[in-house]
Amino acid sequence: MRNHLSRLYLLLLTITLATTSCVVNKKYQYLQHNDVNLETNAAAKDSVLRTYELSDFEYKLQPEDILSVQFFSLTPEEYDFFSLKQNQGGGANQFQNAASGLIAGYLIDENGEIEFPVVGKVKVSGLSIFAAQNHIQEIADQYLESPVVEVRLLNFRFTLLGEVKMEGTINSLNNRITLLEAIGLAGGFTDFADKSNVKVIRQGQGKAEVYYLNLLDESFVSSPFYYMNQNDVIVVPPLRQRPYQIYFGKNLALVISSVSLLLIVLSLIK
Repeated sequence: MRNHLSRLYLLLLTITLATTSCVVNKKYQYLQHNDVNLETNAAAKDSVLRTYELSDFEYKLQPEDILSVQFFSLTPEEYDFFSLKQNQGGGANQFQNAASGLIAGYLIDENGEIEFPVVGKVKVSGLSIFAAQNHIQEIADQYLESPVVEVRLLNFRFTLLGEVKMEGTINSLNNRITLLEAIGLAGGFTDFADKSNVKVIRQGQGKAEVYYLNLLDESFVSSPFYYMNQNDVIVVPPLRQRPYQIYFGKNLALVISSVSLLLIVLSLIK
């Protein structure tokens, strides 16, 4: 009886070690390449190993984007109709308002336009931030003395779900963010994140497209998904080891403890 329980104890211990093993480096380290030995770090130091061409990225404005548009000029304030809105709560506090959710900006309507007093509606959808700024600058030149126009996107946002340390939607005043930077803003991956099957749901023009990315592969740097888009949703799945390590391992440890206690009691009885 005692030998039988000993064998059972050893079997359970073996299963525990097998199912709660650590995640190997090849499933953990970002942006790997086959010329780097993950165990010895054999990559050459202080030299350029590879060069990747980054995909072109310039965010284009779209309906429901919110813009901060500020005007500075030598025109007296009473004649500067462009400044009416920024004097009513936008202005220098606009970025602070954006962070707190109290945004005082120009909402791009369904036709891709924003509206100014006197001038009327101005088409900005489909333009980059700088192209929109130049377009509004040309209009301001017709009405103001030596104007300077500054345009910023206030509500660039994306969502990260799954095996990241802080799930949620992130709003940023920077519209040129890489996927890796976005993950960093979410606190990084958890230890059980499957970096080889990261799902991206990209929304725009009345449709949602689904893609899977492998962040373990260094060539991701040249991917068209290297940069985030407005309203991107990133879903990070777990590795298969996750349920074993979180749940099964704990339960099995309880069983092993019970068996160990039983063996001790039997030994004392004998």
